Amino acid sequence: MDPSRGAAIYSPFVLSLYDVAVHGVSNTFAWGCPTSELVALYDANVSARHMDIGVGTGLFLDRCRFPVPDPAIALVDLNQNTLRFASDRIRRYRPKVHAANVLEPFDPGGEPFESIGMTYLLHCLPGDLRSKSVVFRNIRPMLSDRGVVFGATILGRGVPKNRLASALMAVYNRRGVFSNREDSEERLREALEEHFDRVEITVRGMVAIFTARRPRK
Repeated sequence: MDPSRGAAIYSPFVLSLYDVAVHGVSNTFAWGCPTSELVALYDANVSARHMDIGVGTGLFLDRCRFPVPDPAIALVDLNQNTLRFASDRIRRYRPKVHAANVLEPFDPGGEPFESIGMTYLLHCLPGDLRSKSVVFRNIRPMLSDRGVVFGATILGRGVPKNRLASALMAVYNRRGVFSNREDSEERLREALEEHFDRVEITVRGMVAIFTARRPRK
């Protein structure tokens, strides 16, 4: 599967509008999950050694509170534009940047991470959640035994959709920006529990907010 179609939309121009369009409008009025709740997810789970996958504009890492003043942060994304945008935004932390296709094995190097974030990544990857779950297999060796994987993804099934959400879902799926028509809470749980012993999912509007701990050996 090739995730480049979903990543390609993030040009410098699109990224300059992203925070207003997505974090300011869509999250609240389409997806039903205010950005503040996603920042709170980061506040609760980021660590002194953190990897973020599918970095967007870097808003969450910029706004969240790390437990230490100088965390070690790795940014992973297929799109060089997002890597540049996010790394510049959090340059005070001197993040390490890795261009990678997370549907294939990759190696960011160094010690295992205590936290791995992947917010708004899964609904942009091609295929269904069963095929997307290869991401969890690929990152599992990078997570410390006591670490946490966390994130959020927009679901396509089993959640209420207002008119704005339905319109955006149709356009984004048609253009390949999203691939989430069949994504549901149940399938997300199955994908996570295949790789982790402790999984928690909360659905807010159309958004599944998840944490996963205790990677299976």
